[in-house]
Amino acid sequence: MIYVVATLTIKPETRAEFIAAATACIEGTRKEPGNIAYDLHESVTDPTRMVFVEQWDNAEALVPHRATEHMKTFGRVAVKCMAAPPKIEIITPEKVDVR
Repeated sequence: MIYVVATLTIKPETRAEFIAAATACIEGTRKEPGNIAYDLHESVTDPTRMVFVEQWDNAEALVPHRATEHMKTFGRVAVKCMAAPPKIEIITPEKVDVR
């Protein structure tokens, strides 16, 4: 099992657009093979910080996830909403890979 934690900082004026796109992406992702959990959390101290916490059966399940239409659609919206590059952490029993 692996976890993915993706931390994004968005432009304040894009918050509603970002959440709408994320909600659609979450719905699609939860139906994917290998997905155990996929949730979006909002910082209680910084309304521009959004954190996705994902749980997957294995790293192989992430490969088709990245190519799904709902991820591509979300990516097109997210890139317009982000104020900084995202921080992606892939957590396995062996290590934490930060991208």
